[in-house]
Amino acid sequence: MPRPLWAGAISFGLVTIPVKIVSATEDHDVHFHQVHLADMGRVRTRKVCEIDGEVVSQDEIGKGYEIAKDQTVPVTDEELEQMPLPTAKAIEIAAFVDADTIDPVRISDSYYLAADGQVAAKPYTLLRKALERSSKVAVAKFQWHGRERLGLLRIREGAIVLHSMKWPDEVRSPDDVTAPREVEVGEEEIEQALQLAEQMTIEDLSGFHDEYREALEDIIAAKAEGKPLPAPAEDGTQEKGEVVDLMAALNASVAAAKESRGEDGEDATVHEMRPSKKTARKTPAKKTAASKKTTASKTPAKKTATKKRSAS
Repeated sequence: MPRPLWAGAISFGLVTIPVKIVSATEDHDVHFHQVHLADMGRVRTRKVCEIDGEVVSQDEIGKGYEIAKDQTVPVTDEELEQMPLPTAKAIEIAAFVDADTIDPVRISDSYYLAADGQVAAKPYTLLRKALERSSKVAVAKFQWHGRERLGLLRIREGAIVLHSMKWPDEVRSPDDVTAPREVEVGEEEIEQALQLAEQMTIEDLSGFHDEYREALEDIIAAKAEGKPLPAPAEDGTQEKGEVVDLMAALNASVAAAKESRGEDGEDATVHEMRPSKKTARKTPAKKTAASKKTTASKTPAKKTATKKRSAS
């Protein structure tokens, strides 16, 4: 088991459950050092006092809060640990809420809560089963890294998981973001977007992996072995200023999604992609032209295609 990060108890009414916090995630990022390019020597950050200019060792560094210019109040770790908070060594369950009422934006880091000793086995199992049999999650408060935090308790594969959460006033309002102006979207476009979403639906996320990290590791390995670097990937982004027919892009995306799933993509109608500032909509003149073309050809295949476009 990974090294516990915290030890305390879950406070559930009059029930106390001794637990240890263990990180539920792992960091697989590739970390770099700062180096002197001339000789590859490590470049480290030196902690220097602004008053006397002296380099300060770690045991000489403490916490301080600036209450005014040139006036800082020192605060020790012991003072922080002795604050009169019920959550100092406890994850205090304050309420239960329906799981679907939790805004995902508020969820931050995740931790497993491991039962600490045999005495915790029964109350831990009790809380786990209570959460499993309901559609609710527990909201709790706890102290973590020098501050009180809001937490969320839920069950994942038989273990109680603690999610740290943002306080309500820590989440920005969407009104602060500049939204696009209101534009008209046709029902046919919405239906095609829904069809694309249906085609792209998967059972789980287990197939996803960090391609950036893999490519970075390949570059590092090539440099270490003195081999040529891997060829850069082709830029598949759309050229700046290019205008895309939205409906054509949706149709083409649905066809590509069907093909990638091994399905027959013949039913997907793909229009010719052309620059247009307006939603693709046939004018009476275009209808007449299309009608003449259809009348001239008189082929069953084109009649079927015309019916499909009308139905869509």
